[in-house]
Amino acid sequence: MASKEPNKILMDSGFSGWTADRLPDLAGKLYVITGGNSGIGFEAAKHLGRAGADVVLACRSVAKADDAAKELQGQIRGKVDVVQLNLSDLSSVRAAADELRAKYNKIDALINNAGVMQTPKQQTADGFEMQLGTNHLGHFLLSGLLIDLVEAAAGRVVTLSSIAHLSGEIRFDDLMGEKSYSPISAYTQSKGANLMFALELDRRLQASGKKAVSIGCHPGYTNTNLQSTGPTGFFNFLYKITNPIFAQSGPEGALPTVLAAAGTEAKRGGYYGPQKMAETRGAVGDAKVAAYILNQEAAKRLWIESERLVGYQWAE
Repeated sequence: MASKEPNKILMDSGFSGWTADRLPDLAGKLYVITGGNSGIGFEAAKHLGRAGADVVLACRSVAKADDAAKELQGQIRGKVDVVQLNLSDLSSVRAAADELRAKYNKIDALINNAGVMQTPKQQTADGFEMQLGTNHLGHFLLSGLLIDLVEAAAGRVVTLSSIAHLSGEIRFDDLMGEKSYSPISAYTQSKGANLMFALELDRRLQASGKKAVSIGCHPGYTNTNLQSTGPTGFFNFLYKITNPIFAQSGPEGALPTVLAAAGTEAKRGGYYGPQKMAETRGAVGDAKVAAYILNQEAAKRLWIESERLVGYQWAE
């Protein structure tokens, strides 16, 4: 059962109303963004690139990524590269990591942004429930395969969660939804896993004396194609109505990601998101975390189970 304990703010990071104009000069820094061809990932690439950063769009569709790269090249100061990555296929995750390792010797931030939302019951290429497999397990493996490149830059692993995690839980007795499946509960579980991973990763990096850090964030309610490509039926219809009315724009929704990836104000182990209207929109600051996310024994259990499922053990 989901915890009834109150949601909490992890820390007071000491700022409010953060905007991208506070970014330092990012010339010479490299940011790898999963799902960077559209939505929040694309807008984050734009913010970072305008500050001088080089960006890599790691995307399922190379054609769409190439189109996005061409659009970015006319708007940013940094360089743009494209790498093929399908997070729902672990062989693709490993191939993408190999390609990145062959091209680069450091990554200033790995931004775990891509995801799917409220899909009908489906499986990944490796037999995982689609939302947990794509949103969490794919990123878990990618981060493990690239963490030494992030360490080489004393960089950051940034993982996107969602306000939806507040109503979720990690169902260890039915992670893959085999006993009972709901598109909504599977999504909230996957976003809870994202945040639990982000915070557990930072604890582990800190305990081992690493220079790399891990930070979580969420975009609030942002108008992207996430709401149109995953949900079906009633919710697909509902989002077509609510997105134009209630959702904030892509550039606004990307600000928590950009802060977490490159803002000097962001703290290791932090969690950032919009601050108004139940964290759906508005100025960026410290966001609320559900109590179940802070259960460190559950976080360790999820970590060990994730290692088993993806067939990869992180180096200590």
